[in-house]
Amino acid sequence: MGLLDAQQYDPRPRQRLIRLIVATVVVAILAAVAYFLFRYQPEKNAINRFFDAVQAKNFEKAYGLYNADPDWKQHPQKYDNYTYNQFYLDWGPQGDYGAITAHHIDCVVQPKASGFQSASGVIVVVRINNRGDRTESLWVEKKNKSISAAPDKVLCGGSTT
Repeated sequence: MGLLDAQQYDPRPRQRLIRLIVATVVVAILAAVAYFLFRYQPEKNAINRFFDAVQAKNFEKAYGLYNADPDWKQHPQKYDNYTYNQFYLDWGPQGDYGAITAHHIDCVVQPKASGFQSASGVIVVVRINNRGDRTESLWVEKKNKSISAAPDKVLCGGSTT
């Protein structure tokens, strides 16, 4: 076989390699976008379930969601730091927000970690009763989805007040 008797070049293997590389890059970009869009979805769902119960005036269920303990009535002494009565005063119709009829999650903020420790939760900023001046910053634990007041009031630019 001489130099001029070589097989004709077949571009298909190279085209397959290029297609595979492009498909891998596209899938990686889509995965990154999906992660960015949905990374706080479990915490958002916890807040939405909580406010749905408050809006339905099912405060016992809301208190269970707040503490991530649907069986809280079996051991109310476990929650002596924030009793159901105090919860009802805060979130009930006579609370700071009045009767809560609507809510909207404005943003979710991941607190900056100190050292090698990552934060155990996120801060969810909720607009209550569609009033821009009435937002609440709530802390949601990642592990059990319990809710509490955030240590700082957060604005949706990531700044604290």
